[in-house]
Amino acid sequence: MTLFLILLFLVAFLYSSVGHGGASGYLALMGLYFIAPEVMKPSALMLNIIVSLIAFLQYIQNTSANKKLVLLLIIGSVPASFIGARIMLDILIYQKALGVLLLFPVIHLFGFLGKDAPEFKTPNPYLAISIGVLIGFISGVIGIGGGVLLSPIILLLGWASIKQTALISSLFIFLNSISGMVGLLSKGISITPTIYTWIAIAIIGGIAGSYFGAKKFNSNIFKRVLAVVLAIASIKLIIG
Repeated sequence: MTLFLILLFLVAFLYSSVGHGGASGYLALMGLYFIAPEVMKPSALMLNIIVSLIAFLQYIQNTSANKKLVLLLIIGSVPASFIGARIMLDILIYQKALGVLLLFPVIHLFGFLGKDAPEFKTPNPYLAISIGVLIGFISGVIGIGGGVLLSPIILLLGWASIKQTALISSLFIFLNSISGMVGLLSKGISITPTIYTWIAIAIIGGIAGSYFGAKKFNSNIFKRVLAVVLAIASIKLIIG
């Protein structure tokens, strides 16, 4: 388990060095170690609540977002996340689903979905609500906040800039993670002391990564390294 804790620290370090919370990375690591979903989900959600709140408080100071878009996205996602969190998948199905979802941050980190649109479009309310519900449900089932799925979609549809998307996603993750955690607790899942150790290590790695990513190293290098690591984890989880 010592190696697991070291890898957990490194994942947190790499994610935070490029400005990400890291739930998908932590889940990938836990999946590779065949840790049960009932342990993985609350671990990732608790960490998401902390990290996404910090990110939101940072972004809100210098960025504003379309309040109507935010409302449309969360109005259905929060209850959907609660419902999804109460569903426990078979461990093999869970790992393969997680492997597929990991492809989204890989694509994003390689820069294929990371540019501001030349002209922002008015969000379609029905489409925005549908996207929120779908991502919220998937987020609850897997144990992520949903930002890794939402961000590329917002950028593809041209609804917001990169910074606005980061702000919206951080709030989206925060609210969905709380809703998902409530859903898990209502199902009777208990939180073991081990989770707190993992969270503490991830936070330490996140703080270190944020410092070195901002002050010492080229973030593009970290992005490529993290993308390759996630791609390998994704393939391994999908193939089994």
